[in-house]
Amino acid sequence: MKKIMYSCLAPITMLAVCAAASAQIKIGVDIAVTGPAAAIGAPTKNAILLWPKEIAGQKVEYIILDDASDPTNAVRNARKLISEEKVDLIVGPNTTPAALALLDVVAESGTPMLALAASASIVEPQDAKRAWAFKLPQNDSHMATILTQHMAANGIKTVGFIGFADAYGDSWWREFSHLAELRKIKVVASERYNRNDSSVTGQILKIMAAQPDAVLIAASATPAVLPQKTLVERGYKGRIYQTHGIATADFLKVGGKDVEGTFFPTGPAVVARQLPLSNPVRKTALDFTSRYEAAYGAGTMTQFAADAWGAYMLLANALPQALQAGQPGSKQFRAALRTALENTHDLTIPQGVVNMSAKDHVGLDQRSRVMGRIVNNKFSYAYGG
Repeated sequence: MKKIMYSCLAPITMLAVCAAASAQIKIGVDIAVTGPAAAIGAPTKNAILLWPKEIAGQKVEYIILDDASDPTNAVRNARKLISEEKVDLIVGPNTTPAALALLDVVAESGTPMLALAASASIVEPQDAKRAWAFKLPQNDSHMATILTQHMAANGIKTVGFIGFADAYGDSWWREFSHLAELRKIKVVASERYNRNDSSVTGQILKIMAAQPDAVLIAASATPAVLPQKTLVERGYKGRIYQTHGIATADFLKVGGKDVEGTFFPTGPAVVARQLPLSNPVRKTALDFTSRYEAAYGAGTMTQFAADAWGAYMLLANALPQALQAGQPGSKQFRAALRTALENTHDLTIPQGVVNMSAKDHVGLDQRSRVMGRIVNNKFSYAYGG
């Protein structure tokens, strides 16, 4: 009788195993392909289109939605991806306001999120909702550290600040003002502007009236060009710094000669070919740069494309562990995927070496940034790493 029962159950068990083995993983992507952050979204999407359609022996479906640089759209997209498409993980958003807007959504549904936006506030402080959020770009604190080191080493004593009037600008102001004070650099003017503003003349005139040795523009993509063009047009002769958010081909195209000589902190992948041979991520960064530029052309690789490829590498590293705990599409699988991401150790991605923990959902250290400079309308390596 037992033999008969086992023989009857065996096909059912095998069918269950086969179903689990053949289940398709679904990855939802929310990025800004249009709107003010489109220059970030375009290379991000290009990198995602290079992701393999099979990972860890499982077929993967990618569903890419455009939030048009609007946090409200991002929330709508995330809810659609989770409730209708039943995705196992969300990649994006790639703007800080949108990523912050998704925190409640992913926590409520128990869906891991690999954000492609910069602010540390997306993952800090770790709490119940941020437990489901991970982040690829370096924390602003890492970038502000090497930037203020460069300022101090080059005799900068006074600085003017102008940044986005949103979470990105807030984060940079918080980190930069603190480190500037520690390095005895006085911030003599602080101004804000919106991503879609067409003029910042009033803000720039106030900054120039304070006669700073340098100006830091805390913005990203092509909207970061406006304050710099205005500074140049008004005859500012001091040094101009930008953040890692500028590393796109569109920034160089729109900025032209007005952004020549700009210093900026950046992920090592942006200047991969110029990195010292001793740099620990050089090989991985070069491998991705070659892959990306083979598909899209020489000089097209950006900070944001590299971040997107890093998201794929994190996912590929975590999936084998998650697949042991549950079937794609299940609550158990999503929870196991979250845990696997959190336990990432010594994973080299194009932008650094990742060591995550329950308290750190970025996992990058000083190996994740170098100092760059725009030379001959190209992003060039300056020092670090």
